[in-house]
Amino acid sequence: MLYNVSKLDANKLEAVQRLEKDLGKTFIAFTPYDLKPADLSEAELARIKKLEDELSVSLVAVQA
Repeated sequence: MLYNVSKLDANKLEAVQRLEKDLGKTFIAFTPYDLKPADLSEAELARIKKLEDELSVSLVAVQA
C-alpha cells in the first residue's frame, strides 16, 4: 500500500480545516493506493538512488 497527498474538494478541505482549528493542529491528508512494489536488481536500485539524489526526490517503483 502506498500513499499520496490527497487532493480534497472544497467540502472535505473545509472539514479538515475545521478540525485543525478546533484541535489547534495542522494535518496533511493522504490517499491510499493499492500498488505493489516492483522487484529491482541492485543495479536498478543504484540508478534509482542516484537519480533521487540528483533530483532531491523519493522515487517508488511499482508493478504496472
